[in-house]
Amino acid sequence: MAPIPITIITGFLGSGKTTLILNLIPQLPPSHKLALLKNEFGDVAIDSQLATSSAISGVQELLNGCICCNLVGQLSDALDTLRRDVAPDRIIVETSGSAFPATLAMEVNRLGRESGNYVLDGVVVVIDVENWAGYEDTSFTAKLQARYTDVIVFNKWEEVGERRWDECLDRVGDMGVDVAWVKSKKGWVDRDVVLGIDGGLARELSEEKSLENHREHHEHEHAKDHSSEVEVLSVNLSAPHGGKGSVDLEKLQQFLQSAPKDEIYRIKAVLSASEAPKSSDQELNPTTPKPTGGAATGRGPSKYILNWAFGRWTFTPLLPFAAESSSLLPLSEPTSRSTTEDTKVLRMTIIMARYESMKWKKRIEAGGLMALANGHDDEKSLVVERLL
Repeated sequence: MAPIPITIITGFLGSGKTTLILNLIPQLPPSHKLALLKNEFGDVAIDSQLATSSAISGVQELLNGCICCNLVGQLSDALDTLRRDVAPDRIIVETSGSAFPATLAMEVNRLGRESGNYVLDGVVVVIDVENWAGYEDTSFTAKLQARYTDVIVFNKWEEVGERRWDECLDRVGDMGVDVAWVKSKKGWVDRDVVLGIDGGLARELSEEKSLENHREHHEHEHAKDHSSEVEVLSVNLSAPHGGKGSVDLEKLQQFLQSAPKDEIYRIKAVLSASEAPKSSDQELNPTTPKPTGGAATGRGPSKYILNWAFGRWTFTPLLPFAAESSSLLPLSEPTSRSTTEDTKVLRMTIIMARYESMKWKKRIEAGGLMALANGHDDEKSLVVERLL
C-alpha cells in the first residue's frame, strides 16, 4: 500500500489556517478521504468540531501542548489512529500558532522512514498580512514559521493598502525566504497550490539542521519552550442545578467587540444560545446561521462554534452529529466524558499575549463579560483557569 501523504499547515495565531483547510474540502473529489490532525492550545476541541461539521473524514486533536515539543511523542499514535480508522487518502496536520514546523517535519520524516506508512508532502505557512507587522515584531516563532516552509499563503491582504502589503512582502524577503507564495481569496486557494507539492523542505531537512534551528529558537526566547510567547485561559460557564441554559449573547458580543487585539490574539468557544448569534463580518458570513438544535424547534438552546481573531469573529452552527462524534475526543484527554458536560453553556479558550492572563482572569471573574441568559448565574456558574 502506498504511503499516505502528509501536509503540514502552520502559521501564527489567527492567521487563517482552519479557514484555508475548510476551503480545500469542496475542491476535493467526493470519494477523496481527507483526515485532520489538529494541535491547539486550550482544553476544548473546537476546530475539530468545526472540521467534522464540514465533512472531513476523520479528526484527531492534540490539546494543551505543542505538537513539536511536549506532544511530539503522541504524533505517531494520532497518525496511526487516523490510518487505521479512516484509511485516508491524505492527512493534514494543522499546528498550533506557536509550533516550529522544521522539527515537526523531521518527526514526520522519521515516522515515514521507520513505518513506510507516511510521506511528507510539504509544509505550508499562512501569514496574516493585516496583522503581520504586530506579531512579526513580538514572535520569533512567526519568523521561523515563515523561514522553514515550502509555500507561503498570504491571507487577509484585501483589507490593507498597497503599502502594508509591500512592507509585509519586503520583511519576509529580508529573512532570506525564497519559496513560492500565493495570495488567498479570503482564505481560498486552489488545492493544487498546497496539496501534492512534493516540497523541498521534506527532502532537504536533516535532523542536525532541525535540532540546531530549534535550539536557536529556544535560546532567542530565553525559555525552555516557545509556548512562553502566549498565555492561555480556560473559561467554563455552567447552568445551575444540573439543568440546561444559554449564554447571554448581548454581554458576549460586547466582550468580543471590546477585546483589544494587542492583548488578546485568539478566542475559541463552543456555546449554547437560544437564538442565532451574529458574526462580525457579514461578508465572511453572509447569512445569519440557522439553528440546528433546540432553538430551531423552540425546545431549547442550540450549539454554536465561535472563532475570534484580531477583532473579527464568526459563529457556526454545530451539527448534532459533530457534537456527539467520538472522533472529537482529543488524545491528550481521557476518553470518558463527565456527565457535567451536558450542563456546560460555554466552553472557551482565550489565547493572549504574555503577562495579560491574570488581568483578564480577574476581569472575567468580576462578572459582566460572560453570563447566563436571564440572570440565572450563581457563584459556581463561572470557572476561569489559567492553562499556560
